[in-house]
Order: sequence, then C-alpha cells, then structure tokens
Amino acid sequence: MTTRTRILTGITTTGTPHLGNYAGAIRPAILASQDANADSFYFLADYHALIKCDDPQRIQRSRMEIAATWLAGGLDVNRVTFYRQSDIPEIPELTWLLTCVAAKGLLNRAHAYKASVDKNVEAGEDPDAGISMGLYSYPVLMAADILMFNAHKVPVGRDQIQHVEMARDIGQRFNHLFGNGQEFFTMPEALIEESVATLPGLDGRKMSKSYDNTIPLFTSAKDMKDAISRIVTDSRAPGEAKDPDNSHLFTLYQAFATKAQEEEFRAELLQGLGWGEAKNRLFQLLDSQLAEPRERYHQLMSRPSDMEDLLLIGAKKARAVAAPFLAQLREAVGLRSFVNQAAAPVATKKKAAKAARFVSFREDDGSFRFRLLAADGEQLLLSRNFADGKAAGAVTKQLQSGSALDVRTEALSFSVWLDGAAVADSAEFADSTARDAAVEALRVALTPIED
Repeated sequence: MTTRTRILTGITTTGTPHLGNYAGAIRPAILASQDANADSFYFLADYHALIKCDDPQRIQRSRMEIAATWLAGGLDVNRVTFYRQSDIPEIPELTWLLTCVAAKGLLNRAHAYKASVDKNVEAGEDPDAGISMGLYSYPVLMAADILMFNAHKVPVGRDQIQHVEMARDIGQRFNHLFGNGQEFFTMPEALIEESVATLPGLDGRKMSKSYDNTIPLFTSAKDMKDAISRIVTDSRAPGEAKDPDNSHLFTLYQAFATKAQEEEFRAELLQGLGWGEAKNRLFQLLDSQLAEPRERYHQLMSRPSDMEDLLLIGAKKARAVAAPFLAQLREAVGLRSFVNQAAAPVATKKKAAKAARFVSFREDDGSFRFRLLAADGEQLLLSRNFADGKAAGAVTKQLQSGSALDVRTEALSFSVWLDGAAVADSAEFADSTARDAAVEALRVALTPIED
C-alpha cells in the first residue's frame, strides 16, 4: 500500500515575484506537486502579509500577482489544493486554540522577534518598540497553517526551520493536554532542498527586493532584456577568457539551462565570448522558457474573476478537510453543544471524547462484516464480506494502525483498499463535494479510533 505524503507550502503576499523566487521556490514546488504519491497544499499567506505590510493596495496586488504566477507556472489545481489563507476561517480559530497552549517562553525565542528586540536595544529604544502582537505570535499562526492539514513535510529555507520546530512543540503540547491517548496532530518535518538555486541579483548579491537588484519574472521581454544588460560583469574584453565559476551571469544561465546548454555556454566563455553577447544568450534562454508562462500570466491578471473562481474552489477543498477536523478539536477542548452534553455527568477528570467505532456483525450466509460509525452514529464505511471474524478483525486493526489510507473514488462513492484489495465501501453521495468531505471525515475518524 502506497503512503501518500502531505506537503504544505505558503507564499506570503507582500511583493511581485522575481526570477529568484521562481528558481528557488516556485518552480521546484510545482515540480514536487506532480508527484503522484504527494498530497500538496499551496496557499497564499495573506494573513501573514498583514504582519509585514500595512498597504492594502500592495497586499491586494501581490495576492493577484502571486496567484497568477503559480497558475501561469503550471500549478495544476486539479492535482493540488490551492487556496487563500484568509478564505479558511478555521485557521484563525485554530490559531487561538494553539495560542492558549503555546508557551510564552517559546515565542520569546523566535528569531524574528529576538532580532527586532535586539535592533531596538542597539538603537537605545524600548525593547518592544514597534513590535506588534502579529509579529510576536507569527509562529502560532504558522503552526496553525501546518497543523490544520497535518502536513508531513514543509519545504522551507534554513531561516524558517525554527517555525516548523515550534509547530511541533505546540502540536505536541496540545496532544498531551487534550489527546487522552489520541494524537490529533501529525508532527511535521522541515524539508530543506539543498539543490534549490539561490540566484544572484544584478549586482551579484542574493536576488532580493530589499537590494533592488531583481529581474521581475513576468515583466515584458524588453524590460527583461534591459535588466539583464545591467548585470555586473568584470572588465574582460571580447576575446579574453572568462571565468564561468566566478560569473553571476553564468550562475543565472545555469539555473535555467540543460546540462548540454550549460557546458556549451561554459566553453564559449572560456574561449572569450563577449559579455554583451553572453547577456544576449541569457536573455534568449529565459525568454524561450518564460514567453508562454508570461502570456498566461497576463491573461490571468486581465481576468481576475477566473483566479477568484479557482481559489474559491480550492478553499472549498481545504475547508472539507479543515471543518470536520476543527469540530473534533473543539470537542476535545470542551467547546461542545449543550444539547449533546446535557445528559453527561460532570467529569472530575478529563475523559476521552466519544470517538468513531467499529461494529461487527454476521450475515445470514455465515460471512462476517463490519460497519465504521462516526461519533454521531453516521455510517462511514460498510465492509466487504469476510470468511471469518478473525479476518474481519485483522482488517479493522490495520485500519486503526495510523497507516496512510488508500481511498479510491469512483463516481459518487469511494472504497478503501488494503494490500491491493477493496475491503470496504461508502454509500453513494449526492455530489462529489459531499463525497470528498466524507473521505476527509473518514481520515479524521481513523486517527486513531476505539474498537
């Protein structure tokens, strides 16, 4: 049985994507999303943007530009869940639940907060001058982003590893306080891509908006050519050998070239190719790869309603996961319906919330089957027939083991498979949205459950 890895990536919406963003984050993430064994979640981190930027027009423009960039770059919304953070109301609610268990001492150690405090102290200011609660509690919001969807892997730069570790700490604390033996949250791991390129900018420093040395990704061909012409090179004249390994221009070319193109360009530089012609070669290479995505980008930017529709569909997919999971977490912390709890005695100590359960039974022909019932009694699964009770029991234990589920949809229903054979089926649903929501409810119910 194949294990599907859940990968989650957020993109803060505070600027216009440039060539370095594309090579370092966007392109590798789009390639990773094509892995058939991965469930990929990509979101526009627009709540995070509010921490860094108080210009509403800039945030709105950036949201559109970044969404259009990912879609133009080839992100397939049918394969992934692509959504805006602000379209998922469960995220800020989970943030508060996690805030109530996050240790202040942990947040005091966050790199961004400490750097701001150190800067204030060096300037002779109050340590917390200009520091908002948004900046201070940023790691909790990031933890909610990750833990809401129980991501296994979170691709981040080295400067973000701490946030994934803090998400683990906060998730473990919640599991300890409210799990009663149940692990609500998967412990995420930071995924560091050592091979991902960090591109130099026009002046040789890391390409960054803060250095004003970027090449905008989907600017016009003319603007891109003009930007490339400003790349700093040494003073070696045409005919003089150039050193590719110490050339920012070659590093840029290398990030987009095939191995054969790279070797040919290296040889030409060593043979004295002029910098002017070298810059023209770089422009031709980039333009050949980015012309079609550039056209798609500008089409998307001219039709924002198309992007809005796609993001709302993504939000619906994300909420099909988030809503039932948050309901389970609310139940765990005691935010329960008075009606459902009216007959329950007052507890003197924490008791496990009522969980999903298996009910076994025997058919008239002597075969054994089981039903999986949700906490409210709704049937989630009905098994196939088994020759004896031992075989049926072995399947229920395997389903409760915490291993990744192999769920296969067909029309308006789904089935669960183990070791290459279908073992249980759902009912038929009114539409695919209801079916997909039921699949997510099943995953939640089996994490883990009682007999």
